[in-house]
Amino acid sequence: MQIFDVAAVDAILIDQIARVLVDGFCEFAPEAWPDLASARAEVEASLQPGRISRVALDEQGKVLGWVGAIPTYAVAWELHPLVVAPAFQGQGVGQALVADLEAQVAAQGAITLYLGTDDMDGRTSLGGVDLYPDVTAHAASIRNLRRHPFAFYQRIGFVVVGLIPDANGFGKPDIIMAKRVSR
Repeated sequence: MQIFDVAAVDAILIDQIARVLVDGFCEFAPEAWPDLASARAEVEASLQPGRISRVALDEQGKVLGWVGAIPTYAVAWELHPLVVAPAFQGQGVGQALVADLEAQVAAQGAITLYLGTDDMDGRTSLGGVDLYPDVTAHAASIRNLRRHPFAFYQRIGFVVVGLIPDANGFGKPDIIMAKRVSR
């Protein structure tokens, strides 16, 4: 596996990444990128100046996964998005992409990398729950019920730093996670 910058001139690669984005989110968050047009628009947006867009390819040039980052604060970047082709999940592709992204944002002067990971369908102990008034207590006691991505991010060093209750409708919070990537 090799990880490269995505180039705006490579329309075939952009289409392949868009397909992986749709396929990677179709089971648990189909509303995120429901079709190739919306996924292609997301990939193209990641190519704007100042952003980072990286792709993992196998030896034959097949897209294994994709990750992007957006500078949002003076020294904090948002990881957005991360996707691994379903056939390659659980094989270290996501971990490699995030490690590469951490080095990329650190080289840009970032101290923190953060992300939001929604619970749209009750895959954590936070789904379907009224998180008010003690939001932080719920954040501290979060549990993974059905393969939610927050557990992957915890394994690679991210921590839950907050919640946005009802971000996507009642009982559908956004779980905010962060990791220090440099000092």
